[in-house]
Amino acid sequence: MTRFRYALDPLCLIACVAYAINRFAIKPHSDSDFLHSHFNDVLLIPAALPFFLWAQRKVEVRPHDEPPSFQEILFHWAVWSVLFEGIGPYLNRTAVGDPWDILAYFVGGVIAWAIWNRQMFRWFQFNGGQR
Repeated sequence: MTRFRYALDPLCLIACVAYAINRFAIKPHSDSDFLHSHFNDVLLIPAALPFFLWAQRKVEVRPHDEPPSFQEILFHWAVWSVLFEGIGPYLNRTAVGDPWDILAYFVGGVIAWAIWNRQMFRWFQFNGGQR
């Protein structure tokens, strides 16, 4: 199994750069509802999870350096969904709970899991060379 590089993981770096570009360069000049409301939510797990897993590794809660498992992604998705979309609006009056954001976090997490665990590439391979 390949060693996970946490914040230096290419997907994490791409997600962080995409977030910044969207936030500071695209959103101010775009009317797209998706780019304003959900694009950065899709990037939450690929951009943020590696930092949390690194911290968990440093305090020895995470016992390995393997890519994130689906269970780890699902756990963080559930916690962040409750925090950001359930509790957040009660703590910050400008925040709004949005079920579509929860779906965006999940979609980003599934895509990240597939890439981190090389599943994306297996889906596109032929089964034993047969169609």
